[in-house]
Amino acid sequence: MISNRVTRTTVLAAGLSGMLVTGHSGAGEVIAEGVATEYQTFDLVRVAGNLAHPWAVGFLPDGDKLLTERDGNLYRVGVRQETTPIEGIPDDLHATSQGGLLDVVVHPDHDDNGWIYFTYSRGDAAATVPALFRARLDGDELVDHELLFESNSPTEPGRHYGSKILFLDDGTLLMTIGDRGAEPLRAQDTQDHSGTVVRLHDDGSVPDDNPFVGDDDYLDEIYSYGHRNIQGIDRHPATGEIWATEHGPRGGDELNRIVAGENYGWPTVTLGLDYGTEETFPNAEGRDHAAHGMKGPVFEFLPTIAPSGLTAVAGTHFPNWSGNLLAGGLRAERVLRLVVEDETVLHAEELLLGEVGRIRDVRQGPTGDIYVVTDEADGGLYRLEPH
Repeated sequence: MISNRVTRTTVLAAGLSGMLVTGHSGAGEVIAEGVATEYQTFDLVRVAGNLAHPWAVGFLPDGDKLLTERDGNLYRVGVRQETTPIEGIPDDLHATSQGGLLDVVVHPDHDDNGWIYFTYSRGDAAATVPALFRARLDGDELVDHELLFESNSPTEPGRHYGSKILFLDDGTLLMTIGDRGAEPLRAQDTQDHSGTVVRLHDDGSVPDDNPFVGDDDYLDEIYSYGHRNIQGIDRHPATGEIWATEHGPRGGDELNRIVAGENYGWPTVTLGLDYGTEETFPNAEGRDHAAHGMKGPVFEFLPTIAPSGLTAVAGTHFPNWSGNLLAGGLRAERVLRLVVEDETVLHAEELLLGEVGRIRDVRQGPTGDIYVVTDEADGGLYRLEPH
């Protein structure tokens, strides 16, 4: 069953009152022109405003965007900024704190199959799980719902859902699942989906070549484990490497290269500290991943940024950023541009520092522009385009 949630068409329209700008790659309100950075100058354009804690942006083949709001609303933003509420969100969505309607990704073969993929917190006030579903868009409504996957560990609602989706070149997808913030040792329990990256076929079935298929000590869906809360993931356009940004506790925010079958340590090994005491995190046995046979981070974000969306810049639209990683930060209210070679961060540059608010999502669109979503009560969708 589906539910039709309260929407704010009038409010959204009122937030899009800026001039429609010609000469740019799409309509919007120019916030800043000719923003100079170390290697690239860009214009900052607001595409949509007055959104209530938006979480992710997805791109339809016709140029329209899909925007999720954590409270359970979905909007379609047209190429001329017209914003339309979409009905058909599952009625078993339970939104509270960090949970709700989360990621949205359009299937790479959408032109042929019409599928759109979503993650959300499924359940009720007693317990929720991170879940993956897909649907098709029929006018202003989602239809043909299919629940593809849900975590096997219902937990009190509210924390650490992970929930990012990444399609791979072989047609499979990765979904990140947080440790749920209840019992940290769950991320080391290989019979629990919490604290893992899972790999699935696009219909939700398990690929035969997943690293632990056939091993009774591990769930077949697990691709990697020992994660706290991955909320940024992308594939490098040149190397094919999978990169992810992950929340630590007090400190310990990480950039990781995700490799099939690896254990990333949480909470046995962590660079972060306990929230209350600022001492060693409870249950942690040290900071040296290699000493415990676990894969350590490529980079620790210092100071903490509370990592969110991540995109690996492809193509020549931003020629001086090509191959770089753009990592969003919630608490840090910035995007970090990272130059990475041979699993070493050679350089980092701050972008949009304090300019638009808490960064929730960072994605490169089909035309090469960079899109940023801000997690605020009056959040927005912004576009970075070359000046």
